[in-house]
Amino acid sequence: MASKKKSKSQHVTKSIMVSTVLSAIVAVGLGDMLYATDSSSQGLLRPGNEAIVTLGKGIYSEQCAACHGDNLQGQPNWRETNEDGRLPAPPHDETGHTWHHADALLFGITKFGLAEIGNMPDYQTDMPIYKDVLSDEEIIAVLSYIKSTWPENIRRMHDQRNAMK
Repeated sequence: MASKKKSKSQHVTKSIMVSTVLSAIVAVGLGDMLYATDSSSQGLLRPGNEAIVTLGKGIYSEQCAACHGDNLQGQPNWRETNEDGRLPAPPHDETGHTWHHADALLFGITKFGLAEIGNMPDYQTDMPIYKDVLSDEEIIAVLSYIKSTWPENIRRMHDQRNAMK
């Protein structure tokens, strides 16, 4: 009987976690629409600026690679919550979902965190908030570096995200 109660409790806990994650995904999607800054497809990022990309690569190595990987590959099973109920770090290469979001939203999540941007104060994540760690220019440099590594077709699709309002 105790085993059945534990199993039911685990199922309820897992259902709550899945609901939370799905809510976060919806909030991020809505944030994309709300956080759009202008109708320019250029956006905030500068993946073609060698100086900015070089700066961003160095900062990424120091601040991001420990979780997101030296090659932007992310952590295994990044779409599934781990034992503490948090999502592993997603990849920032073309296999992940980073390019699905407009520059302004990526900037906001990096600077303020998903909990604040998505208005989910109880959302738990291992992703640090960088507002007191990196300047706006450094955040843009890191995101520019990430975008500079994407194949041209992915970069074009990302530019289209920036053009949508």
